[in-house]
Amino acid sequence: MIKKIGLGVCFLMASLILVACGTSQSSDLQQDIVEKGKLVVAVSPDYPPFEFKALIDGKDKVVGADIDLAQDIADALGVELEVSTMSFDNVLTSLKTGKADIAISGLSVTKERQNAYAFSETYYTTENAILIRQEDQGKYSHLEQLAGKKIAVLKGSIEENLAKEQLPKSQIIPLTAMGEVINELKSGLVDAVDLEKPVAEGFMAQNADLSLAKVTLTVGDGDAKAVAMPKGKASKELQKTINKVISKMVKKDTYGKYLSEATKLTEKSID
Repeated sequence: MIKKIGLGVCFLMASLILVACGTSQSSDLQQDIVEKGKLVVAVSPDYPPFEFKALIDGKDKVVGADIDLAQDIADALGVELEVSTMSFDNVLTSLKTGKADIAISGLSVTKERQNAYAFSETYYTTENAILIRQEDQGKYSHLEQLAGKKIAVLKGSIEENLAKEQLPKSQIIPLTAMGEVINELKSGLVDAVDLEKPVAEGFMAQNADLSLAKVTLTVGDGDAKAVAMPKGKASKELQKTINKVISKMVKKDTYGKYLSEATKLTEKSID
């Protein structure tokens, strides 16, 4: 009888502990970030001028317009910024695994992504470009001329979908890193690369043997960049804070300045 009472007491205490632990867990992501004193941002640093590695004052740093935006958000929250680098196809996944609080990596908003993640207001409208070798300058002035050609794209990017939809007769080759994509083009393994215009210009600044084709793919009115975060009520306050930061930035065209500054830094980029 005493044993049964003892077991009952133990069970009750264990239950109370579990309840206490459950109630101590915050359902507010912004509160969690403030309490730990840092904002962890997932990026794929091979996408200049949005995010890339550069040698600054003798140190290898992750820089770019998106990193400047991330710093603005961290400042608004009053916390330190921690940049977590990974391949592009892992950037969004990191939000579900808890490895990052938010993702800022040249992310375009799509319906498919909105079903799985929460997004901020957009901060940049996408511009498309097709990058080719300088020796092929003037070779492509119509999309039909890309039929049968090998077109490299960044795996998981909006450009991958655009290329598949608008270049049905081309061979679309998705690759996991932009560095790999550019190397494939320079070595002649692919004929062209479909990517964003600022990114294309960034790589052109580093590679005199690359050029822009006279033709581009059509980008929808809704194709724009935003900050991604976990979907659900826990992200509501953080989403409001990020939207305030973006609203101020859009009014002052701050992001445009960030892009210009980042483009200048591409000369110091590290492959």
